[in-house]
Amino acid sequence: MKILLSGGAGFIGSHLAEELLSRGHTVLCADDLSLGTETNLSVLKGRRGFAFVTADLRSLRATESVFRKQRFDCVFHLAANSDIQAGERDMTLDLGRTFMTTVNLLSCMKRHGVKQLVFASSSAVYGELPGRISENSGPLQPISYYGAAKLASEAYISAFCRQCGAKAWIIRFPNVIGPRATHGVILDFVKKLKKDPRRLEVLGNGRQFKPYLHVDDLVRAILHVWGKSRGELNCFNVAGRGRTRVSRIAGEVAAASGLKGVKIRYGKSDRGWKGDVPQFDYSLDKITASGWRARLLSDAAVKKAVREIWSENR
Repeated sequence: MKILLSGGAGFIGSHLAEELLSRGHTVLCADDLSLGTETNLSVLKGRRGFAFVTADLRSLRATESVFRKQRFDCVFHLAANSDIQAGERDMTLDLGRTFMTTVNLLSCMKRHGVKQLVFASSSAVYGELPGRISENSGPLQPISYYGAAKLASEAYISAFCRQCGAKAWIIRFPNVIGPRATHGVILDFVKKLKKDPRRLEVLGNGRQFKPYLHVDDLVRAILHVWGKSRGELNCFNVAGRGRTRVSRIAGEVAAASGLKGVKIRYGKSDRGWKGDVPQFDYSLDKITASGWRARLLSDAAVKKAVREIWSENR
C-alpha cells in the first residue's frame, strides 16, 4: 500500500516507517522536524519505497502539497506536540500541532478520496479515571491540553468516518519508551545525570505508577490492529502488562550509568507537572482478545529502554 506517515521523523514514527517498509509498503514521511530529526531516518534513506518531505501540517496549503505528490491508500497520523509540559506553558501549541494537523489531514483525505486513517491517540484522553480503564470508560475529561487535543481529534475522526464512508483505527498509547526518544522520564533522567553525576532530581514524589511500553511492541500493536480490525471506527488501548513506579525508573537509570554514590532526590507533589496523570491502569481485554500481547512487561521494557537510551547518550 501507499502510505503517508505524518510525524515520520519522530521517535515512534521512524520506528513505524522501518517496519512498514520491511512489510513491503511504500512510505512517504512528512515531518516539520520540530521534534523529529532526519538522523532518525538515516537508516531508511536509499531504501526502495521510502521518501521524506519537510512539511508543516498545521498549514492546510502545506498539507495539500503533500497529497499532490502521489495518491495514498492510508494515512498514519503521528504528528503532534508530544511535549506535554511545553503545551501547558503555551496552550496554543496543542491546538496547532496536535489538533489542526488532524483537521488538515482529514480535509485533504476527503478531497483526495483516502479512506483509511490510523491515528496515534493517548491515555491522556481519559484524564484521571480510577480503576482499570477500558475503551468505553468515561466520562472523558482530559487534564492536559495535549489530552484535550487528542480527544478533539478523535471526535473529528469519528465524524469523518461517518460523513465520508472511511475507516479509522484509534490507538491510545501509554508511556512509550525506547531508542530515538525525544522526551520522557528516562531521557530526562539520563540528561540530568550527565549534567550532575552526583545527584538526580525527580519531578514529583516518585510514586507515579503507570504502564510503560517499548516502542518495538507498540509498532507491532499498531500494525496488528490495522490488519485485524475492520469496523468503521476501531479504538484500542495498548500497553504492556504491569506498571512501573518512577522511583524504580530513577534507580534503573542510576544503576545503568555506572556512577557511584548517586543521590536521588524526590519532590513533594504526587505528579511531575500540571497535566501529568500520576497513576493509571489500562484494561487490555479488547486488544488481547484480538490476538496481540506485548512481548515485554512494563518493568522489562523500562530496563531495556534504559540501556538503549544510555547507549545513545554516552
